[in-house]
Amino acid sequence: EVTLDLAERRRIRSAIRELQRQELERDEEALASKRFRSERGSHRQDNKENWLRSQQLEEEQQKALASLSRQLESISDVEELTKLLRGASEYEERKLIRAAIRKLRAEEIEGKEPPASRPALW
Repeated sequence: EVTLDLAERRRIRSAIRELQRQELERDEEALASKRFRSERGSHRQDNKENWLRSQQLEEEQQKALASLSRQLESISDVEELTKLLRGASEYEERKLIRAAIRKLRAEEIEGKEPPASRPALW
C-alpha cells in the first residue's frame, strides 16, 4: 500500500503467496508427523496389557478349535454337523464345521460311505 510502483506490488504479493504456501506445507508436515507419531507413555502400557490378553485369548481359542476338530472327526452325519453349524457363533468354528461337512459330502460322492439318511442309488 505504500508503494505506487505496480511491478513492486506484484513482487510483494507474489512473495506473500510464496510465504503462505510454505506455511501451509509446514503445517501439513507437522500434521502428518503427528498422525504417524509412535505412541508414548500410558498407551504403551495399555498395549502391552492388551497384547498379553489377546495372546491368552488366542491360545484359548486355538485349544477350543483343536478340541472341536477332534469332535468333528467322530461325527459322520451331515445333519448333525449342520445343527452344530447353526449353533456356532465364532467364525473359525463355523469354518471348521463347514470343512467337515464338505469332507463328508465328498466322501459320499466318492462312494466310500453311503449316507445313512438316504439309500444308495446303485
